[in-house]
Amino acid sequence: MGLLRPLLLSTLTLWAAAPAVAGPASRQAVVEAVQAPAWLERSGERRPLVPGQALANRDRIVTGSGSRVLIQLPEGSGVKLGENAQLHLNAIGQRPGGVYTAALDVLRGAFRFTTGLFPQRLTGRAINVRAATLTAGIRGTDLWGKSAEDKDLICLLEGHIVVTHPLGEPMALSEPLAFASALRDQAPGAVASVEAAQVEKWAAETEIQAGAGVLRRGGAWGVNLPPVATQAEALALYDQLREAGYPARIRPRHDGAGEEGYVYVLRVGGFAGREEARQMAGRLTAELGVAPGAVSR
Repeated sequence: MGLLRPLLLSTLTLWAAAPAVAGPASRQAVVEAVQAPAWLERSGERRPLVPGQALANRDRIVTGSGSRVLIQLPEGSGVKLGENAQLHLNAIGQRPGGVYTAALDVLRGAFRFTTGLFPQRLTGRAINVRAATLTAGIRGTDLWGKSAEDKDLICLLEGHIVVTHPLGEPMALSEPLAFASALRDQAPGAVASVEAAQVEKWAAETEIQAGAGVLRRGGAWGVNLPPVATQAEALALYDQLREAGYPARIRPRHDGAGEEGYVYVLRVGGFAGREEARQMAGRLTAELGVAPGAVSR
């Protein structure tokens, strides 16, 4: 067992460092679904983002190419992120009376904020959503925004918001499809409106794509990669998967082969169904060159 012990200790240490998993009555922001690759950055460490993780103040969420993320806030709102996005969670707290507070800073990429998307666990909200230079105070509404290399944009889908910019006056948006925008390092332009067809295209940038290997909270399906015979191989593959944004776990298995009678199986799990897991199995092989894995519950 001399060789097995270091692997188990190493693996348990990595598992212990993972963010807490929220319970059903959590009053924290919780990751609901992940279309990998995506990462959580906390206290200088980076790890794959996993559904069920409770999010804390100063957490950063980063998405990769083709990624989507859905976050549930405790007052019932939902935050969706598109690919190549970066979200910073700040000022998270709770005021007397069950009022949830947060500053959601989207420094890069597309997002959507929708109230009433989930069951309400807190009674009120005091939330600001910022797309780099544009900030919207949330009262009860649905909006879409994006921070691109050359400009920032916030579009009202439903409700009423006031958008502010450091170089301009506050802008009230009260009509659906009204939007505010600002070129980088310039004052914002006048409030304008956009066609519904364009909004549909924008919205698609933040929607979870069924069949794309989506991880969901409570998902029981997974991909088991072919066993490897040594701890060194297992840890190297573990690091490769997690650095690429895919949540992997190592499972030592006693079968009379490998080091001291053990082989090591790496599993990427958390898929809601067989098809999602099957799609991920193909992606892991195509993107990372790993051997084809088997899908199981």
